[in-house]
Amino acid sequence: METEFTPFASLIGGLLIGSAAILIMVGSGQIAGVSGIVAGLLRSPENGSSWRIAFIAGLLGGAAIAVLAGLFDPGTVRFPATGLLAAIAGLLVGAGTSVGGGCTSGHGICGLARLSPRSLVATCIFMAVAFVVVFITRHIL
Repeated sequence: METEFTPFASLIGGLLIGSAAILIMVGSGQIAGVSGIVAGLLRSPENGSSWRIAFIAGLLGGAAIAVLAGLFDPGTVRFPATGLLAAIAGLLVGAGTSVGGGCTSGHGICGLARLSPRSLVATCIFMAVAFVVVFITRHIL
């Protein structure tokens, strides 16, 4: 499998993610964790959800703009898991964000930026599990 070295695109993406996290924190006092934003929208859609809707629309809109600009071809994305296995994986990720008190974006971006010890532990666990899963799926299975 070949990967591309894209330092400028990565820098721009990182700056945009960081800026969005700062804007959400300053504007609403909330953490820019995607799982928490979606969960808050599902729990009480009528109570202060306009910024949550704008955030999710921005995620989807940004992807659409990248496709329209020719920067990304969604046809190249391949998911090794399909059907029941993909559903189980999704449920495990959802359970993990609930047990861990947040997702990779909430802990890894916002929590680490706030020097949260809990987020440091959570991010280390996320990364360790990811390393193990990739090793198992690529080299053992």
